Amino acid sequence: MISTVRRWRDALRVKAGPFRHLVSLFRLVWAASPALMAASMVLRLVRAVQPLLALWVGKLIIDAVVAQARQPFVGAGLADGLASGRLDRLMVLLGLECALALLATALARASALVDGLLSERYSTLASMRLMTHAATLDLEQLESSAAQDRLDRARRQVSGRTTLLTQVFGQAQDGLTIVALAASLFSYAPWLIVLLCLALVPSFLGEKTFNGQSYRIDYLRTPERRQLDYLRYLGSSTETAKEIKLFGLSGFLADRFGLLAQAMLADSRGLAVRRAVWGTVFSGIGTLSYYLAYFLIVWRAASGRFSLGDLTFLAGSFLRLRGLLEGLLLGFSQLAGQVLYLADLFDFFGLRPAIVDAAVPLPVPQPMRTGFVFEDVGFRYAGQDAWAVRHLDLTLQAGEVLALVGQNGAGKTTIVKLMARLYDPTEGRVLLDGRDLRDYDLAQLRARVGVIFQDFVRFHLTAAENIGVGRIGDLAERPRVVEAAARSLADRVIDRLPLGFEQPLGRRLNDGVDLSGGEWQRIAIARAYMRDADVLILDEPTAALDARAEYEVFERFRDLSRGKTAILISHRFSTVRMADRILVLEGGRVVESGSHAALLATGGLYADLFALQASGYR
Repeated sequence: MISTVRRWRDALRVKAGPFRHLVSLFRLVWAASPALMAASMVLRLVRAVQPLLALWVGKLIIDAVVAQARQPFVGAGLADGLASGRLDRLMVLLGLECALALLATALARASALVDGLLSERYSTLASMRLMTHAATLDLEQLESSAAQDRLDRARRQVSGRTTLLTQVFGQAQDGLTIVALAASLFSYAPWLIVLLCLALVPSFLGEKTFNGQSYRIDYLRTPERRQLDYLRYLGSSTETAKEIKLFGLSGFLADRFGLLAQAMLADSRGLAVRRAVWGTVFSGIGTLSYYLAYFLIVWRAASGRFSLGDLTFLAGSFLRLRGLLEGLLLGFSQLAGQVLYLADLFDFFGLRPAIVDAAVPLPVPQPMRTGFVFEDVGFRYAGQDAWAVRHLDLTLQAGEVLALVGQNGAGKTTIVKLMARLYDPTEGRVLLDGRDLRDYDLAQLRARVGVIFQDFVRFHLTAAENIGVGRIGDLAERPRVVEAAARSLADRVIDRLPLGFEQPLGRRLNDGVDLSGGEWQRIAIARAYMRDADVLILDEPTAALDARAEYEVFERFRDLSRGKTAILISHRFSTVRMADRILVLEGGRVVESGSHAALLATGGLYADLFALQASGYR
């Protein structure tokens, strides 16, 4: 017996589990605007009792008309009836019903206005929290395909669940109206309530089942939906338009989109057909129950047990109650489906990063004394069997310019990510001035490191903002932005723009101007100078620059990096020659170390790669 009760309890907990997110939703809505949410609740409460009052006043009007009809008027005109005073009660009731109708219209408009404003506030706040929370998560929590699916589902709920607020508030309003109508009907004929509930249960259970199936299909189809979004972007984006036209890819992309969409539509079509068929059956049961109850009410009125006003009130109340109950039960089943989607958002909010500060973090040394040391470091990306780096030992001394050389996949960018603590080592440890990086304040550490990756972001912002994001706290310091642009030679690009530093970059903004790859690269390098960090890391910083521009950038870099610790990652040997020391990586390990001349003299991998590159210029 006890085990059976436990199973029921556990099953109920599982069924009710998703509804716990409604509490989180209400907290988020309240945080968005306490005043608007309170106003919405008050408006819904007043609107809930209005239908009952209108029906009751209608009953009183009909009874008053019947009573007056049984007593002949002395005069035949309206003026005689008004003068006699016999129409006073009827006129008051008619005025009251008119006032209730006008009030209902005004309340509906006010409620729609408040709910619309509240939904906008909620959507804005939820979007900001999603962006802020995503920034706190580890790269590993965002980079896998499963993580991308989860983030995509969460992103959809921010904008796609605003109607849920109106639905929840509407359900609450209808619930209050149902209580009021049911209480009035119960005083006349309790069996009407029982008959109505029994007729609507099958419809409720059917909708609940179909909503669960719909969510499962939607959940499982998240990867395909992301692919559809990507194909839609490829086929209609200015960034891809050139290659789409040159390679004639429009038909290929459209066909692939169509195949994926048809596969998804097949699943949805089968569910929609089943839902429509069973919905018709269940709705028919509800209609039959209404007319059975209506027949019984008419019979009692004909037998003299109910007055004509009672008949009108009961018939109207029962019809209204049936519609409300059906809508409430169906809405509740739909709400159960909606909260399943809502779980995607709040489960995402529940994710916590693994890379966090120590219990008592240490301040990052200012300035660095000895530098970075990798001790037998190994790292493997999530879901990968191969190690990105393994048994890695290297030293980056304070004030040293170090170059990392190696073929693609040798682990160069992984080393940079470990230094910035975007990842933590799977094995071994990374030290800064003799202490594990995990002991230091994370925000301070990242603020002291300036990195420009080879796949840097081309922000569709103004030129000044594109540079200023390197040190967002000083974005308004225009002299600092101008100085950073001059250091990277990006000022030559900006001077040619029609609006200068205020010129929007990228085609997504009005009056936006797109730049060449090399021009974008100078803007990105300016971000690193804007950051003015102790450690400067440039990952393939001149890949898109021509030979003259590359020479100018590195001549400037040589001067500006004096006294700073720097890492250069490049496949161009003309670039790495300026480094104090060059590390050659292969298979995630350091296989050679030394100056350019020393490594050439050794005749190892570096010399082979240098000769291979030099042969291309002969």
